[in-house]
Amino acid sequence: MKKDFKNFKEFINDKKTAVIGMGISNRPLIHFLVELGAKVTAFDKKTREELKDIVDEFEKEGVVLELGEGYLDKLNGFEVIFKTPSMRIDNPYLLKEKEAGAYITSEMEEFVRYCPAKIFGITGSDGKTTTTTLVYKMLREQGYNTWVGGNIGTPLFTQIENVNKDDKVVLELSSFQLMTMNVSPEVAVITNLSPNHLDMHKGMDEYVESKKNIFKYQNQSDLLVLNLDNDITRNMKSEAKGRVFQFTRQEMIAQGACYKDNTLYIFEQEVCKKDDIQIKGLHNVENLLAAFTAVYEDVSLENMRKVAVSFTGVEHRCEFVREIDGVKYYNDSIASSPTRTLAGLNAFEQQVILIAGGYDKNIPFEPLAEEGYKMIKALVLVGTTKYKIKEVFDKVIRDKGINLPIVLADSFEEAVYEAGKIAVKGDVVTLSPACASFDLFPNFEARGNTFKNIVTHIK
Repeated sequence: MKKDFKNFKEFINDKKTAVIGMGISNRPLIHFLVELGAKVTAFDKKTREELKDIVDEFEKEGVVLELGEGYLDKLNGFEVIFKTPSMRIDNPYLLKEKEAGAYITSEMEEFVRYCPAKIFGITGSDGKTTTTTLVYKMLREQGYNTWVGGNIGTPLFTQIENVNKDDKVVLELSSFQLMTMNVSPEVAVITNLSPNHLDMHKGMDEYVESKKNIFKYQNQSDLLVLNLDNDITRNMKSEAKGRVFQFTRQEMIAQGACYKDNTLYIFEQEVCKKDDIQIKGLHNVENLLAAFTAVYEDVSLENMRKVAVSFTGVEHRCEFVREIDGVKYYNDSIASSPTRTLAGLNAFEQQVILIAGGYDKNIPFEPLAEEGYKMIKALVLVGTTKYKIKEVFDKVIRDKGINLPIVLADSFEEAVYEAGKIAVKGDVVTLSPACASFDLFPNFEARGNTFKNIVTHIK
């Protein structure tokens, strides 16, 4: 049973409240908490100069600011703490406050707890954003007033009083957002799981356990959607608290969605042919199957099909950028893990010139080399991980006795130009880094936009 938001308003009023992180997503939260009568202190490691005008804006509202080096030193004596998703719950400052009786939460956790509408929560290692967007579009096509948030869209907690019971809400949820959650959405989707974010998690077990929170607190009438083809998610069925539907592209099933003979089905009914959909690759067939399964009880077959055949993809995901002298350039900057890059490579029906490398998330690159070498004509490496990736590819080249040219670039721009030098008419160049962007860029969007800008200006 969903809690009434009036309870939260009564609870937060006059409470000494800390908000850790003054990034884009937390700024509306800070304003909202002030409106609700909380006594807010905002914490951020950035300095007053780095945060610029937002500092004056908050101080005019009476928000106390703790900024710069040692910014958490005054996290002391708070009744409520909203943490940024990337901050681990075992941070010593948080542990100290929790022991002293503080209620530690997050914007997303409170939204799920109090949202009056049915929530579709989507997580996984790969395919989250595409699946989230597909579910959102299908619900919209059916005529529902639909909201989208979490990792994409806008912060929704501040809009909660505008969300109605008959609306639908779609959330893309990361392992960081889920890690401390003790509430679950009515429909939970796990697209797949593979090693990811191991720089932030203590290991694969912790990463998987955090993902399970998306369904751990469901009730008997709620729905869990699982990927039957993924070893980790397949085995979660026995842990479900409610009903389970599955999706697969390897066999025909009755209780869910599947792919056979170039056709996508939901509960044994044909939705569309693979040739009718515009997004490339079997990984996107999986994303569609996941979306069909999630919305099956709320959306007609006709409206599922309409979205499936008209959807052209999400920016930075196997996104066609430009053709130059017969060479096609694709932006797959979202591919921040080896499995995601492999899915992107599989989308092309030829070998590609791959630009890869970036920030090290401590994920092994052996699967990329061992499974991906057949799909790569040449490899251009850049960023912090370039030598690490080269090492695993060198081993495969030696073991298989193959010729696979590898170029090491000193800058991102150089990497793009080197890929262009190698390419001849008919080739595909794809940025699909298999790594996060944080060594050179603030996020994968900035990386993808830089790639597109460079490609656009090639003469």
